[in-house]
Amino acid sequence: MVYRKQVEIKGQKYWYLFHTVRSGDKYLKKSKYIGKELPKNIEEIEKKFSEEVKMEKEEIPKEIRELAETLHPYERKILPFLKDNKSLKELVKASKMQEIEVMRALQWLENKNILSIKKELKEVISLGSNGKLYLQNDLPEKRFLKAINGIISVDKIKEKAGLEKDEINVCLGLLRRKAAIEIIPGMKIKITDNGKKLLQKPGFEELFLKQLPLESKNLTQEQKYAFNELKKRKGIIKTDIVTERNIELAGLYNDLIKAKISFKNIIDELSPAIIKDSSWRNKSFRRYDIKINVPSISGGRRHFVNEAVEYIKKVWLEMGFKEMQGPLLQTSFWNFDALFTAQDHPAREMQDTFFIKNPEKGKLPEKRFVDGVKNAHENGFKTGSLGWRYKWNPETAMKNVLRTHTTVLSARTIASLKKDDLPAKYFTVGKCFRNETVDWCHLFELCQVEGIVVDPDVNFKNLVGYLTEFYKKLGYDKVRIRPGYFPYTEMSAEVDVFHPVRKEWVELGGSGIFRPEVVKPLLGIEVPVLAWGLGMERAISMYYNINDIRDLYRNDLKQLREMKAWLK
Repeated sequence: MVYRKQVEIKGQKYWYLFHTVRSGDKYLKKSKYIGKELPKNIEEIEKKFSEEVKMEKEEIPKEIRELAETLHPYERKILPFLKDNKSLKELVKASKMQEIEVMRALQWLENKNILSIKKELKEVISLGSNGKLYLQNDLPEKRFLKAINGIISVDKIKEKAGLEKDEINVCLGLLRRKAAIEIIPGMKIKITDNGKKLLQKPGFEELFLKQLPLESKNLTQEQKYAFNELKKRKGIIKTDIVTERNIELAGLYNDLIKAKISFKNIIDELSPAIIKDSSWRNKSFRRYDIKINVPSISGGRRHFVNEAVEYIKKVWLEMGFKEMQGPLLQTSFWNFDALFTAQDHPAREMQDTFFIKNPEKGKLPEKRFVDGVKNAHENGFKTGSLGWRYKWNPETAMKNVLRTHTTVLSARTIASLKKDDLPAKYFTVGKCFRNETVDWCHLFELCQVEGIVVDPDVNFKNLVGYLTEFYKKLGYDKVRIRPGYFPYTEMSAEVDVFHPVRKEWVELGGSGIFRPEVVKPLLGIEVPVLAWGLGMERAISMYYNINDIRDLYRNDLKQLREMKAWLK
């Protein structure tokens, strides 16, 4: 039973309607705000309130009620018309909504699985630019016949009928075939009895133009005849492939209609007016549908590999490192000799290195560096080493190459340091080149993460610490350092990380402490230099779930749009 009650709130009295509803073992009160004064139509308001409460008491599934509460005004407006109107055109006409509003409503309802939109391609015949004119002013041949009065010249007909030269030629051919005119010597024209009959009633072509647009597959025999005649002529008719949209209702539609849910107490948008007049009371706001499909936005973004590069740079900068840079084109002196790689080492062969044809050779650095490196190769250069014990050739050292590793930048950086600059920490993330056969795990152009720490007080444990910390910041909690061999480091170690999905260790790079034969010729003193060169592509491929390393650089637009951002 609905009853009225005046309630005092903060010294002000307001009228409310109440109705007690049983819910299980409890009794719940439903209320409706009326105002400070009772309106004249209070009985009507009480009746509507009673009906609303009655509807709420009926068993309506929660998911149906929540679905109804998400409907947009366009969707709610189109719902009553869906049962009897199946095409987009019919719905626009019946609902008196704009086509774009109906289309949006149908798409939203389809996303909610209330209906499905079926698309059908149809060939439709419609009026061309000339056809629209002829529909208003008659076909040229009809105007031609109307202009004939007795025996008349073609020029006079052209002037009276307002026809173009090409239209005159068409009319002469058509009307002669239909025996509608007689041509008299001297280009004079006379209308025949057949011509007079043609003027008395519209022909197939005229009727056809008035019936357009038509679907080509539904033409009658007369319409097919008219179509075949008119399509030979310029701009009278045209055929287009159009998409017709029809709807197919799903079970959820029937559930919604059966529930008879009232949308009167749903507010779509909060406004100052609603707050001011308190009309929001006892009403609910339209529910946000967070599950609905929305169009993806392919906004501008950086290439995902560049995102990873910037993140890696940020990691090293946060760890106190400075970035080192240098050219891609290097002399063999810096790329090999300064790193104590013997001149007959296999890595310096054509099958592993890209040598430059022009310019074939570059300049060697200062004499002190050249002499130091030469002595390191030949006799160990006061390091206690015997060196490689061969005669070092400066011509070989002058050959230009595309750098095969970024460690060349480490060598050049060490050569630029002075004793007062120590300790020093440097890194780079850069391109290097190898004469490799390209496959799923090898590229001839690759990116390497390089780093050095030049400090009298560091040791191998510090190296392990730097590498472990770096890979943890990349998201790899398990890092394994195991013995390895590289010509220019001793101790040497390879770096593995544990892949949490594959459940296996993956090798990602090499590291070690530079040999004295590398450091002393360049720096002038023996100082521990921690060094590493890590493969970047393999590390980020695991993060992006890429199995073929070539996919990193394919520039596939779909991949670029859908690839997740680099977040760790």
